[in-house]
Amino acid sequence: MTKTGQLRDLSLRHQQLLRLVELSVILNSTLDLDELLQQITATATELLECEAASILLYDDKNPRLYFAAATGSDPAKLAEIPVPMEGSIAGTIFRTNQPLILNNVEQDPRHFSQVSDHIKFKTQTLLGVPMPIKDRTVGVLEAVNKREGVFTESDAALLSVTAAHAAIAINNARLLATTRQALEKVRETNSIKSNFLALASHELRTPLGIIIGYATFLQEEAKGELSDHAQQVLNAASQMRSLLDQMNNLTLLQADEMEMRPQKISVQDILNFACDEIKYFAARRDLSLVYAFEDTPIYLNVDPEKTTLAFVNLLNNAIRFSPEGSEIVIGAVEDGNKVMAWVQDHGIGIPTDKLQKVFEEFYQIEPPNTRRYGGLGIGLTIAKGLIEVQGGAIWAESEGAGKGSTFKVVLPKAE
Repeated sequence: MTKTGQLRDLSLRHQQLLRLVELSVILNSTLDLDELLQQITATATELLECEAASILLYDDKNPRLYFAAATGSDPAKLAEIPVPMEGSIAGTIFRTNQPLILNNVEQDPRHFSQVSDHIKFKTQTLLGVPMPIKDRTVGVLEAVNKREGVFTESDAALLSVTAAHAAIAINNARLLATTRQALEKVRETNSIKSNFLALASHELRTPLGIIIGYATFLQEEAKGELSDHAQQVLNAASQMRSLLDQMNNLTLLQADEMEMRPQKISVQDILNFACDEIKYFAARRDLSLVYAFEDTPIYLNVDPEKTTLAFVNLLNNAIRFSPEGSEIVIGAVEDGNKVMAWVQDHGIGIPTDKLQKVFEEFYQIEPPNTRRYGGLGIGLTIAKGLIEVQGGAIWAESEGAGKGSTFKVVLPKAE
């Protein structure tokens, strides 16, 4: 080869390497599958100086290859043509996982003429390479009809590099598409669940109000055993109303429709309000409420009602899982520009691997078929949402099963 020829060859190699680098950048920044496929075929056509290129991908559900993209052709039309694994050029490349050069395609018995007839394109020369990723092959990349001369081993090496880059990019795009589909299904499921919660809490509220009204009337008018029965109905209905309120609060938090009315209030007042709401239930189980905070006010800028509800939920959780006759500690302390408050019990505790999960909606520590403690499993979810929407944080601490739990809350201190 003359010096001029060598320089021309070096210049061509340099251009090809630059184009491969450009392709790699494009493939790594594009996750739309159709766009990727068109970019790959266009680059292969340009690099190998041929008339067209095509990508055939393997269908895992039906063991066959199908055309996913081709230069100047409608992929939807090509996809209608199944390419058999046996007896076809692409099938041979895929099965053997080896490049194949055919510079007289029409003479090869494996030539699948149905494709050429379908798109009215005559294939004369062909270079095909497998598209590998790790230990498997995802498809075949073909270049057809070299504009000058015939396909060479050098062309095969160049197309193989392109195919390797393409296989990774296609796999990533497929994974993203699968993830998006899964997320969409989760969103649909969550939407159905949220709609059900909203509908249930709304539709049950009216008949429940009537039951509470009649039970209150009976309890006030009746005497003796009948009055006791009316009180039991009233207690059960009140408990049901509390559950409906929880469902409604969860729905509002999920829809980001919870209205907050922040004002300056001491953390001591918040904790006292919360304890007032649950002290009757604590007394029924002979639980002592121990206050671990000073009288000097520590001020917050929060919604009093919503923040109190968060601590009521934490206290109800402590009451539910504490042994009768034990203590529940409610504390608060100033910590720089933050305020930390906590609810500590001596109950069943939380396994260390479940400390985050207890805040997930409807999560229960105990198996559903052997439950002893009741509850919907949304109280802690609501508490977390109410605290975080006000710029705070909440977490659980426990040394393990049977060693009690401490739920800690941090909120910004009022200026």
